[in-house]
Amino acid sequence: MSTDDEVRALLLVMPRIVGRIKRIPVPPALSSLDLAPRHLSLLSLLLLDGPQTVSELAASLGVAPTTVSLIIGDLSRKGVLVRREDEADRRRRIVDIAPESRPAISAWLARGGEAWRTALAPLTAEQRRIVVETMLRYEAAVGD
Repeated sequence: MSTDDEVRALLLVMPRIVGRIKRIPVPPALSSLDLAPRHLSLLSLLLLDGPQTVSELAASLGVAPTTVSLIIGDLSRKGVLVRREDEADRRRRIVDIAPESRPAISAWLARGGEAWRTALAPLTAEQRRIVVETMLRYEAAVGD
């Protein structure tokens, strides 16, 4: 296969992937919340990595802390997230998924996680690293 053949295959598969992701039904408990992709990235981080500070979330998402604060404020008003004081430093706030929202968010996002686990399972650690790096380079190139 030449690079052009692989590019062609990827150009054909990407719209199908996006279409399938968009068809994953939003759980009824979340359907009225008008969640956007920026919300899903933040929720995925909290689901996978646990409670974090605004600064930690901003660093992981590669955006400014003020942007994360706006998203957190939006999701907190909707009852999806909760904020609490950091017991080690009372000036810092720790953000987490609200207990009543966790089951719906977990069930909804688990499908994508399982799909990635299935796709990456046959690969070596080095091959998985290459896939992730390639996706990040693609994202950057599309954004240019």
